[in-house]
Amino acid sequence: MAASEIVVMKFGGTSVAEPDDIRRAAGRIVAARQEGKLVVAVLSARGKTTDDLVDMAYEVSDTPAAREMDMLLSTGERISCALCAMAIHDLGYNAISLTGSQAGIVTDSSHTKARILDVRADRIRSALDEDRIVLVAGFQGVSGDSRDVTTLGRGGSDTTAVAIAAALGAEVCQIYTDVRGVFSADPRLVSNARLLPFVSFEEMLEMAASGARVLQLRSVEYARNHGIRMECRSSFEDGPGTLVLSEQDTMERPSVTAVTHAEEARVTLTGLRDEPGIAGRVFGALADANVNVDMIIQNEPVSADATADLSFTVDAGDLGSASQALGGLDISERIETDERVGKVSVVGAGMRSHPGVAATVFRVLGDNGINIEMIATSPIKISCVIDADKIPEAVRALHEAFELGTDAILEEEPTGAEHRPRVAP
Repeated sequence: MAASEIVVMKFGGTSVAEPDDIRRAAGRIVAARQEGKLVVAVLSARGKTTDDLVDMAYEVSDTPAAREMDMLLSTGERISCALCAMAIHDLGYNAISLTGSQAGIVTDSSHTKARILDVRADRIRSALDEDRIVLVAGFQGVSGDSRDVTTLGRGGSDTTAVAIAAALGAEVCQIYTDVRGVFSADPRLVSNARLLPFVSFEEMLEMAASGARVLQLRSVEYARNHGIRMECRSSFEDGPGTLVLSEQDTMERPSVTAVTHAEEARVTLTGLRDEPGIAGRVFGALADANVNVDMIIQNEPVSADATADLSFTVDAGDLGSASQALGGLDISERIETDERVGKVSVVGAGMRSHPGVAATVFRVLGDNGINIEMIATSPIKISCVIDADKIPEAVRALHEAFELGTDAILEEEPTGAEHRPRVAP
């Protein structure tokens, strides 16, 4: 079983929402098999199935047990895989559907936010050797310690697909979704947003962390670490999508590749004691509560006996957990929260060699009367926290300032483009 023959295809919830969508996905899978590929497909739960299952849980319990939530939520992906296998059988091909545990997805024991530790893909390999198309339920696995069913958190099916691609030595992992690929900005906000033919892993990581929802952050990180090329494509139309590949395979880039945005929540600890170890206690408590922190800012007290203020942003869904984790520390005068703040970011690998990007960002926001409340930077990203209601205006202004629209000059193909796998559209 040569590695170059394997393609892993992942279909999101909107891609399998209706019976016709499942049949369309089955057709794409079979077309790849007809080209001689060995195919593993990872499927998400159909449409709003996961949301419906969450609602069911809260209909019977105010505080559903995390273990039982994983048992419940994992059923959605299993339904998708079984139905798609039936559609593939009707097309004359042999398919087998597997749960995450049957596929060998081994995770830690963190319910609802588990992390993949290993992929024991022997059963997948055996099925491929038997000329079967393998369908794997995404978003789930089994704890190596407790043997309990676990789920991987939001977007976990992307991570499932990349992990399987890495375990099998596949050359590419295709992510099929309801958009054509990765754009220079959200097309819902910017009418002339441009489809990006390729982005580097580093850029995609920053974009995913800054609000771009096309690819899940953990899946991009996993793909980069294991050298798996990702390709984001539309489930509903033909044509190329966006290839995510290593930076060494790309040509020299413009200063900014894309503008992203997100809504987050902010926590501020006022009257924080200014002494060694306080920040460690704060963020240690958040880590123990499995809360990811994004932007952080702390003021410097102006006198020896003064206290500090510390602000940070988290995903809105983690605000309650963050507040609860910090409530018992007794290290500040009070905890203030804002359930909705905006974040706008410019991302581009070319920022390393193009001075003046930060100056342009701050000038453009200022010229549009948009106040900056927090700033965070990396070598290829500048993020600003602003009023959430100002997000559309900020995104459009920055997109125009950096000339990222469809009338911009397209970049050259990546140097590795000649190795781009050909699979069925």
